[in-house]
Amino acid sequence: MAIITSGASGMGEATASHFATHGARAIVIADVQDEKGQNVVLSIGPNICTYVHYDVSDEEQVKTLVDSTVNTYGRLDIMFSNAGLSAYDKLMVVNTRGMVASVKHTAKVMVEGRVRGSIICIASLAVSIGLVGTPLLKEMLGFENDEEVDKVVELSSNLKGGVLRPKNVADAVVFLASEDSQFVTGHNLVVDAGFRV
Repeated sequence: MAIITSGASGMGEATASHFATHGARAIVIADVQDEKGQNVVLSIGPNICTYVHYDVSDEEQVKTLVDSTVNTYGRLDIMFSNAGLSAYDKLMVVNTRGMVASVKHTAKVMVEGRVRGSIICIASLAVSIGLVGTPLLKEMLGFENDEEVDKVVELSSNLKGGVLRPKNVADAVVFLASEDSQFVTGHNLVVDAGFRV
């Protein structure tokens, strides 16, 4: 059972699809983009995926999301805290306090339920700068065309022959949430294609 914040687009959407492909029993997409979130549910399948309108900057909504998920599914195995913004006025509220609230409330229910789960947090701003295909990067660069963004990002990447995509981050998240990473803890896994600012 997984919660993916900011799961309606970009890395969150790619990760939700990846979890479904790898056999997740239930996925909750938590986002403020209602139409996109509902479309992700339809693409994955409403039998395993649901959408919840959710603003990570409101800690009470974080607690309600975690508690309602546990009440509905009986447990919470994975929290992918993926929400992030580029605008500084909300940057600290969403990227920092929102992530802390996600960890706080998820860890509490995992300990109480004796669930050995995964809490995966992403530094959205840092990753999205080097990640093509995210709305955040397009907004920051002011580009509409993916090819223009590809060119700019590949010039700033040490690894050549392509650009970092949401699926690359989704691969890392699925690995960290799997049994294959059972002895990986407190690790900063850098998935950035050697991007340099």
